[in-house]
Amino acid sequence: MEYREYIIADLRLRSEIDLVALGLSGFKPFETDCTGVVDCYIKQLIGTENGEIELSTPLATSYLAEADADGVLYKTTTGYTYSIHPRNNKDEVTIFDIDCTTNTISTNSHPTNIIDRSILRFGIWVMFGVALAQNRGVAIHSSAIVADGRCAIFLGESGTGKSTHTRLWRENIKGARLLNDDSPIVRIVGNEVRVYGSPWSGKTPCYKSEVYPLSGLCRIVQAPYNRITRLSTISAIGALLPSCPPMFAYDGDLQDAICNIVGSILRSVPAYRLECLPDSDAAMLSYKMIMLNE
Repeated sequence: MEYREYIIADLRLRSEIDLVALGLSGFKPFETDCTGVVDCYIKQLIGTENGEIELSTPLATSYLAEADADGVLYKTTTGYTYSIHPRNNKDEVTIFDIDCTTNTISTNSHPTNIIDRSILRFGIWVMFGVALAQNRGVAIHSSAIVADGRCAIFLGESGTGKSTHTRLWRENIKGARLLNDDSPIVRIVGNEVRVYGSPWSGKTPCYKSEVYPLSGLCRIVQAPYNRITRLSTISAIGALLPSCPPMFAYDGDLQDAICNIVGSILRSVPAYRLECLPDSDAAMLSYKMIMLNE
């Protein structure tokens, strides 16, 4: 069988499915030679094999607006299963399963199937997120910007201005570049907190196989003025946790893993709250505080 391999957040993902050929162009920059030790594996479920997955009580449900579909996360005896059901066709179910003993992701998505690319993209994101949690990593819903060889991450609910703020950095701070605009990955490697680009970047096609040390986290709040303050540890946890995969909060093992990662991040990296206008002064204010400690 012919494989494809991708290195994402320094983890090697081997796939029986050519994700780029299936239309997931975000994986292209992460392609690599099939020469290293595999950390995670994607295989195809064949025939009735999906019937062998025993599902328990659902842990959490989610809505995929892009595909107009409902997703359900289950815990199994060896890991987790995520099933996605389009609302216009309840009989068409896409299954993603991960065996946590081997970090093997199985799916009934197949090149010959008519599948929604957004379903395939999101299902892999959920399952790879489980593998990440076991490797001291987490995908954080945020906009990540690089300047001076380090990365800053801006947090906030959709529509609060994360992307606008990182655009203002690019327009006003020399050399500032966008790393990812939706789901950068943060991993603890040794004693360092690192930020990686990923194949998942929301509506902005920014897919970079790059890594930088994390300089700071900042939650954005819209306001009629510009003010930045450093958060206490408790407030920083409250700022960061909601930006971690929300479904993982419904399972004790995943929740513990994410909380341990968040704790490790915040022991090493400062977190801030930025109340701001969408202007250049706000960008310079956050840059000076996060990057220059001014």
